[in-house]
Amino acid sequence: MARAPRLAAGRARALGAPTRGTTNPNRLRRVDRWLTGSPEVRTRLAGTPDPLVVDLGYGATPVTTVELAARLRAVQPGVRVLGLEIDPERVAAAAPAADPPRLDFRRGGFELAGARPVLLRAFNVLRQYTEAESTAAWDTMLARLAPGGLLVEGTCDEIGRRCCWVALTVDGPLTLTLSCLPSGIEKPSDLAERLPKALIHRNVPGERVHDLLAALDACWATAAAFAPFGPRARWVESARLLAAEGWPVLDDRRRWRLGEVTLDWAAVAPAENGV
Repeated sequence: MARAPRLAAGRARALGAPTRGTTNPNRLRRVDRWLTGSPEVRTRLAGTPDPLVVDLGYGATPVTTVELAARLRAVQPGVRVLGLEIDPERVAAAAPAADPPRLDFRRGGFELAGARPVLLRAFNVLRQYTEAESTAAWDTMLARLAPGGLLVEGTCDEIGRRCCWVALTVDGPLTLTLSCLPSGIEKPSDLAERLPKALIHRNVPGERVHDLLAALDACWATAAAFAPFGPRARWVESARLLAAEGWPVLDDRRRWRLGEVTLDWAAVAPAENGV
């Protein structure tokens, strides 16, 4: 059985442990752009009265939570955003950026401080945990979503040019998205170091995510003829080739041009899941 995340010392109700706190403006722009363009997200926000979104583990400064609120309001003006951090000093530091009730900050962890959001963004919060602990954290967070809610959990580099994330509901993972600045990679498998905790240790022969990255690297090599048109064009062609090979790619050229590709989770689920 997966071991539940430990309670942070001295914080009786905040589940988890403080992150390093690293943050930068626009670090999460790629996942925010996916959120605002995703029919899964937009339908949930539009279909929920007074929708609440939680940003878990925003770090040393609240800048990425403030950015998330602004970007979501561009597609759903009535959305409320709550930033959660275990470290009380980070919560206090974020207070000047608050604009209750539409943007607020509170101490909390995987239990979400009692909130019931329709959308939860949890980025760069599970890297310090074991795979079993991260699975338990998924379960804890999912149990606290509003009915029909969505969890988007992932990781990225310090400036947000290499990102991977999973979208989940209470029924389990739905999709995996790989996102990058195509000019900043030598090959798509460079993203392996940013895979979510559920997959990062599965990038070995015999696992589906390893097969995916190998296939995407092969498509990238085949698309080398597109390099004179720029790395973005080469990424688009690589994604097209991947879909043509039968991989369950769920998005289209419009998203590929952003340096993204989203696939059905079944294509990468750990082999032990038997999916």
